[in-house]
Amino acid sequence: MSRKLPNFKPYYQHQLMAFPPTFDELIPQDHPVRIIDQVINSINIDGILDKYYKTGASSYHPLMLLKVLIYGYVSNTYSSRKLALACKPEFDN
Repeated sequence: MSRKLPNFKPYYQHQLMAFPPTFDELIPQDHPVRIIDQVINSINIDGILDKYYKTGASSYHPLMLLKVLIYGYVSNTYSSRKLALACKPEFDN
């Protein structure tokens, strides 16, 4: 019996933008978000993925949500509104 995968909203953190730089180029090499990204990507979440419904509207990928939550803890941002603002890129440098 084939296993149907959960339906997540796509997120592409390595995508090219409409302008020349990529997101990877805009984030400093020593930014804590890079460590969070590496650590969270190394976690095996197959058990969690099995619990997701395979039908219905797509949901945000649990790894992405965990990265945002951990980033909030690291940056002492606990308000969901402040965290949403902190996740918006500031490209006006």
